[in-house]
Order: sequence, then C-alpha cells, then structure tokens
Amino acid sequence: MKIVFLARSLGLGGAERQLVELAAGLHRRGHDVSVAVFYSGHPLDAELERAGVPLHDLEKRGRWDVAGFAVRLLRLLRTERPDVLHSYLSVPNMLAAISAPLLRSTAIVWGVRASNLNVEHYEWLTRLTERGGVLLARLADRILVNSQAGFEHHVRTGYPESRMRVVHNGIDTARFVRDARRGSTLRVNWGVPDNSILIGLVGRLDPMKGHRIFLEAASRLAAIRPDVRFVCVGSGSPAFAAELRRRADEFEFADRVIWQEALPDPVPVYSALDGLCSASIFGEGFSNVIAEAMACGVPCVVTDVGDSALIVQSPRYVARGGDVSSLHEAMIALLGDIDRGLVDRMALRDRIVKDFSVDRLVTRTETVLAEALAERARRQRAPSRRAR
Repeated sequence: MKIVFLARSLGLGGAERQLVELAAGLHRRGHDVSVAVFYSGHPLDAELERAGVPLHDLEKRGRWDVAGFAVRLLRLLRTERPDVLHSYLSVPNMLAAISAPLLRSTAIVWGVRASNLNVEHYEWLTRLTERGGVLLARLADRILVNSQAGFEHHVRTGYPESRMRVVHNGIDTARFVRDARRGSTLRVNWGVPDNSILIGLVGRLDPMKGHRIFLEAASRLAAIRPDVRFVCVGSGSPAFAAELRRRADEFEFADRVIWQEALPDPVPVYSALDGLCSASIFGEGFSNVIAEAMACGVPCVVTDVGDSALIVQSPRYVARGGDVSSLHEAMIALLGDIDRGLVDRMALRDRIVKDFSVDRLVTRTETVLAEALAERARRQRAPSRRAR
C-alpha cells in the first residue's frame, strides 16, 4: 500500500510518537510510507527520517494560512496519489474528510486518540473542531481509536460505530528499558537524595492531565512522608506553569517538587522514578506514559480515565478521576508496596511486552488500512453497477 500520514507536527506528544512508530513499522514491512506535516522543525522529525520515511513539509504559516495551505496539501496528495490517507487528531482528520471527494480512489482513515474530552477547558476553535468531527466522521472509511474508552465515548457523541476500530498503542520495548545509570545521574542533577522515594507526573502542562489534583494529593502525602519527593516533567503554556508553581507554594511543599521541561528522551526520567502518577481527569485515551514507564519497570498510580486502569491491571493503584482523596489513597498503597519490596518490576515490563508491542500495533493497523481500502474500492464500483 502507498500510505500518506497527515499530522499537525511531530512534537514530543504521545500521538506524535505513535505516528512515528507506526509509519516506521509499516515502512519496514515494505509499504510506501510518507508523512505530511503542517509545521516541520520538531523533535521527532529526525527520528522519522532516520527510519527512512520521507517527510513532507506543508509550510503552514500560522492559523490563518488557509487557502495557500489547502492548495499545497491538495497538490501533494494529487502528486502522491496514496492508496490510504491516514490522518492523526482533529484538524488533520477534518482536512482528510474534506479532501475525500477529490481523492476518489484513496481510503480515508482517521486517527482518534482521546476519550471524553472536556472542551470547556479550551478555546473556541477546539470546541468547533470537536463538533465538526462528529459531522464529518461519516466521510472516513475507517476511524482508528486507541482505547476502548475512546471508542465508547465517540459512539455516544455520534461517530459511526460500524467504521470504528480499536487499536491500542504500541511501545518500543527495545528502547524503553530501565537504565539505572542514567536514572541515577538525573536524580543527582535534580538534587534527590539516594534514600528518597521519587514520584513523578510525566505529561504536558494541560488541564486534562490533572496536575492540580496531583499537587494536592502529593501535598497530603508530603505531610506524612518526609522521605518522598515529587517531579513534574512536561512543557506547556508559561501562564499555566506559573499557576501550578503557585499552587505548590500554597500547599507549602514547593521545596519537595521539581519542575522539569519535557526531555527528548524520557527513558532517564522513568529510570529515575520509584513510581509514576497519571492524574488525568478527562480526555485520556491510551496513555503512552503509563505503558512506557511500566516497560521501564516503574509501578504506576492512575485514574480511571481512558484505558489507564486496563493497562495497569491493579485496582489498588486506580483512583477516581478528579478525586484528591482517592488519588492520595492509591499513592499510599503504592508507597506501602515499595516499602515492603512488593513491586515486581519484571512483571510490569512483561505486561507491556506481551500486550502492547509495536509489532502488534503495526499488524492490527495494517489490517484496518487494507479493510478501508477494500471498502473504498467497493464504493467506487457501486455507482457503475447501478448505471448498467
């Protein structure tokens, strides 16, 4: 198959990393794969190119560069003539759907990564694109969602259930392996004592990730456990970052919290942690961070948002989304197991190797793309039969 992926950019987000893993995996299997991005110059561009996958820069000049950008996109698609156009996330999905009438032989496959997104936390354009997604979803031949929670949410909002398929994320378990040396170096750089327990939240600074809830639960834990330190790893708007720091000050444990911008390689971060907390309160589908951390042998406390509980498979470590007391109790359960030496790091890794490998991601996606292409071919033949 000739496959063109369409994405906004290849930053350090979970969806972007999955796109790179999938594109590289399909390329290794002999498919003709390329990726088109609105904006180039982001960290994962080089990783994609090292895998031998061409990158097309559509040179979008900003939000309001619409007409020129649309012309460049259509010119690329007419030149490439892909069998499958596989878009990732809301705006690329909408553009792929709108392009469908001009690409009669190209199967349109959407990539949907979130579940129960609370759009009231975001600006008007995000709210508009989410509503537009419901209206345009029927123009897609297949819609790939990366979580069961995402599947159920989008069916409820009006997406066509018959065209939706669940394909969980795949983790490169050859890359995500605990590296004690690099983890120790990072702890030293952060000033974390050897005898301290370090709990981290890894994720962009965004309301959906639950940093506020995490900080309040962490402050309660800090009050009873002087040996525990916390780190928030991720980037976001300076205003939101400043608000979170003020919150830590209000809880009077700011000296126990480390703030680290997103790093290109998260393996040292996971290797530095004794435990990870995913405090998401909405929007999460399949959390790469949880699966990557587990592949590195890190036990995870999570909220019951998206498929996080399914990944962890440990009810004692699962809290109710947005519930500070529930998250605090789950963190205490984790600390108790760490204290008693009950954390089986190899079992955590084996869970990811067995059920969430990149190979499984590529195989299942390959099947859905072929299915979408076959359906598009059937639709093309249908009018000619009626004409006869």
